[in-house]
Amino acid sequence: MSPVLDVDRWWPRPGHGAPEGPRRMSFDPDPRAAPGQGGTGLIALPAPINGHDHGYGIRTLDFGANDDALEPWIAGLRLRPRTDPYLEALVAFARLARSGCAGTVHCHNSFNADRLVEEAGEVVRAARDVGIRLALSCPLLDASPMVYGGAEAYRRTLGAADAGWLDGLLPRYAPIAEQIAAVEEIARRHAGPMADVQLGPIGPQWCSDAMLEAVAEASARHDRRIHMHLLESPRQRGWLDRRFPGGVVAHLDAIGFLSPRLTVAHGVQLTEAEAELLAARGVRLASNPSANLRLRSGILPGAVRARMATGIGLDGTGFDDAQDIWAEMRLFGLLQAGRGLETEMPVAAVFDAACGINAEIGAMPRGADVVTIDWAGLCAEALWPDEAPGARLLARASAHHVRDLVVDGRLVLRDGAPTGVDFDAALTELLAQARADRPRINALRGEVARIAALTRAHYAAD
Repeated sequence: MSPVLDVDRWWPRPGHGAPEGPRRMSFDPDPRAAPGQGGTGLIALPAPINGHDHGYGIRTLDFGANDDALEPWIAGLRLRPRTDPYLEALVAFARLARSGCAGTVHCHNSFNADRLVEEAGEVVRAARDVGIRLALSCPLLDASPMVYGGAEAYRRTLGAADAGWLDGLLPRYAPIAEQIAAVEEIARRHAGPMADVQLGPIGPQWCSDAMLEAVAEASARHDRRIHMHLLESPRQRGWLDRRFPGGVVAHLDAIGFLSPRLTVAHGVQLTEAEAELLAARGVRLASNPSANLRLRSGILPGAVRARMATGIGLDGTGFDDAQDIWAEMRLFGLLQAGRGLETEMPVAAVFDAACGINAEIGAMPRGADVVTIDWAGLCAEALWPDEAPGARLLARASAHHVRDLVVDGRLVLRDGAPTGVDFDAALTELLAQARADRPRINALRGEVARIAALTRAHYAAD
């Protein structure tokens, strides 16, 4: 049976025009609004989407990967607890649903690369059980995850003993053709109206030329989207400039990698000219303002954002570590507002990014899903509660104000609680699994600290 929501205000395009008066919302599955009685204190909006994330049920701070510069911080991901992939994704996705997200672009970090196809099935099942839309970016890499350039690079800056020790930690990767075939198998089994399967080369610094070329070819052949980190940190910029003297973006263009099927995440180190080329090829950008600040990568240049269709992603963090899409929208809007007398990022542009560009990134329909917000709570102390509703939403709204979420005609959240899963029970079980893994994790902490220290030393000397 289609859910029905009574709201005091319905704003089908936040920032464009004004909210409509009391409405009764029905879904079958698309939202329909008819005149209503109101009196609920709620405002209904198109639900935002999370444009880039990693699905951490146990968040990074909680397993010991404390904020740092990106490259030494990556070492801390080795401390991630070994938990059930379904339960991990279930908690992560339910947390997003509770913040009002109708969908997420999930860049999967595999617990076991040899079981990627099976893990992907568990991730898709978790999204289905929670009730949100999913874009699943399947990880592809074949270069050192620790130092850009691998063994050759760190042997130039580190002593023989330290370099030899790092060599012993380098993983082995499946052949490129096998990795891409796994993505196609995941798509064959699990792609559908609520789940888009995408190629996920993690970043050009972690992919060989052969891998990048194979991904470009597979994307064109299967009409499959690509989601990839690009030019996140200053050290990536420097290393990629040495690897590609003509520029990494120009190289990607030359091999046919750039197309409307591609989304790049972060892009903090992009130049204006590179942004223009990406935009000309129809490439979208997923900005991650909190992660960029917490990992000291910087702030997306306004000139880059102005030239590219730009969405917003939490990247598994959020400014207050709460995976709160409203706080991320707020930060994005503030950082991109400029310093002039007129804002460069009006309310409409922020909502268009979170609800529109993010939908394109995730291959999700625009405006098909609805979230309700406690408008009465937001306006409890307002002298003129109907004045500048968009500014009020962006300044104050948080996950705590989210009441209902309808996705594809399904009531996913009611009065702030997920309807399809028991979030508290799932989190309790996930924490129990993670804590049971503490002996293994604790034994790794010294190793991780040494990797981080050697990584820092390498880049300091490079």
